[in-house]
Amino acid sequence: MTMTMAKLMVATAALCLGGCTTVGVPPSPSPPPGAAPAAPQASATRYRCDQGIAFAVRFTDDTALVDAGPRGSDVLLRDAGGATPQQTVYSNARMRAEFGLGASGREAMLRYASPPLAAHCIQE
Repeated sequence: MTMTMAKLMVATAALCLGGCTTVGVPPSPSPPPGAAPAAPQASATRYRCDQGIAFAVRFTDDTALVDAGPRGSDVLLRDAGGATPQQTVYSNARMRAEFGLGASGREAMLRYASPPLAAHCIQE
């Protein structure tokens, strides 16, 4: 093996090993004392429905977090649907929720899959 080939192999190995190193990500800085607190989460919107159902919903990104008290809580994903741009539809395997219904846009419809149940709701 010639001296040039040996140097070339050593240089190649050094480059390969150099590519294996990682650079640490610096920790996010702490807010300075007296800084304003993070923005609070959007407040829940409450609805009263037929069948004695009441629930609160929080919308974040493409999800609706529905808390129906004794009926349980569900995370619903944004779904296709809605006859107008003001109407939004969210669903999971257990339920489907339609928001922005009615002339004022303050009505909603909950549809449970099992047992089958549909409840008309009005925003409080």
